[in-house]
Order: sequence, then C-alpha cells, then structure tokens
Amino acid sequence: MDGVPNHPAASDLPALPVLQADCANCFALCCVALPFAKSNDFAMNKPAGTPCKNLQQDFRCGIHTRLRDKGFQGCTVFDCFGAGQQVSQVTFGGRDWRTHPGTSRQMFEVFPVLRQLHELLFYVRQALTLPAAAPVHADLRRALAETEEWTRADAQALTDLDVGPLRQQINTLLLKTSELVRAKVPGRKKNHRGADLMGARLSGADLRGANLRGAYLIAADLTRADLRTADLIGADLRDTDLRGADLRDAIFLTQPQLNAAQGDPTTQIPPSLTRPTHWT
Repeated sequence: MDGVPNHPAASDLPALPVLQADCANCFALCCVALPFAKSNDFAMNKPAGTPCKNLQQDFRCGIHTRLRDKGFQGCTVFDCFGAGQQVSQVTFGGRDWRTHPGTSRQMFEVFPVLRQLHELLFYVRQALTLPAAAPVHADLRRALAETEEWTRADAQALTDLDVGPLRQQINTLLLKTSELVRAKVPGRKKNHRGADLMGARLSGADLRGANLRGAYLIAADLTRADLRTADLIGADLRDTDLRGADLRDAIFLTQPQLNAAQGDPTTQIPPSLTRPTHWT
C-alpha cells in the first residue's frame, strides 16, 4: 500500500506521503479532534477537540485490543490514510498538542482537511495503476501533483483551504476512470449507484464491473459474490457479509471499508489491502 506499482503511467509521479495510518508517529488526532455520538459504533458521546476517555498520556489507546468488546467498533473501522502522522510530524514538526497547547485548535482543524487530501491521493494513485484508464492518466498526474503539494502546505494554508473544488475535479476523473475500467468487462453491468441495498440478499451474485458507488450495503449478504472490477468508492460496507466473496481488482476499495465488513479466510481481497484481524 505504501509504494506505487511499477507502471509506465506512474513513472513521473511525485514522492507521496504514506497513505496508511502510522499511529506510533501520530498524536492520537483521531481520538481527540473528531467527535462521535453514542451508538452501535461508540459507547459514549465525545465532542470534537476533547480527548477520548480511553486515551492515555502517551497518546495510545488504553483499550486498543478490546475496542470491539468495549463498544468502540467505530474506532476499528477508521483510517486516516496517513493524515495523522503527516499533521503531527510534518505540518506541526513534531510539536504535540499536550506539550504545546497553543497548537491544539489549529491542529484539530487541519487534521480533517489533510485526511481528505490523503484520501484523494489514495484514489488518484490507484487510478494511475489501471491501464484501462490511460486516456485520463495525464489529468490524473496533474491532480496528484496538485494534491500532494497541498499536503506540504503550512497549517494556516490548510486551515483556509476549501477542499470542495479539488474533490469535485478529482471525482470527475475518477468517474471517467471507473467507466473506462468497467467498460472492459463483457456484458451488461449492473448499476446500483447510491442504491439502498441494506440487508440485500446477493449471495453468489455476478457483480463484475458493477457500479456500486455510494451504495448502502449495510448488513447485505454478499457471500461468494464476484466483485472484480466493481466500483466501490463510497459504498457503505458496515457488517456486509463478504465471506467467500472475490474483491480482487475491485476499484477504489479502501481499508476502512474492509474493516467495517465481515469476511473469512476465503474472502479474496486486493494485494494492496490488509485482511482485517476480526475476520475469522
């Protein structure tokens, strides 16, 4: 996940920040900056900017190995795409919010902005590894360079940044990428973009090349489903049953999505992602 595949389209890419969380080099920003509400995902309410009660003085979680048992499943499915360590070690040069309390407000404001930028980098980098998307690779490389440059901006510039226009620009390119990749799949492809498929029974379904962008697949049965080259960007996979499913070559699938789903040793995933520890 940390390296760009050796692909001609990626040969002139800028050096990118690591797009995977490195909690050891982060000041627990997700445990402080972000709010959460008491629900099935969190055992309590916490306002933005307030440290979680489980956070220790060394910026480590006191119940990290027992998060699901303690009612904090939401923590186990979150990934900052490496924004946490970027803010902590690059934007703020290793100055933490406890030792330097004057940095806290701005640090907590910058974190969600940088997370969006890192998420965009993740998607664009993946698009650049897809040969079928060659017609938009030049535009993708330009978007990647612009986004990467923003990740190195100072705290004030990031605080003032409106990510919306950049996200819209990149989304247009990702849509085109999706169309080009899925067009290579023979036959008629299913279009479930934004569909409410909560609890749907799709066991064994042929979803190759399907458009599942933003689909609600919460607790859906996708056991043994074929999701190769399906577009899963923004799909809600909370408690989706992926046992035996084939997600190799699924496009724009992220680690947080896998973490939110249920799977087993027979679930096939892209080599760039990691099998969640709670899958049995």
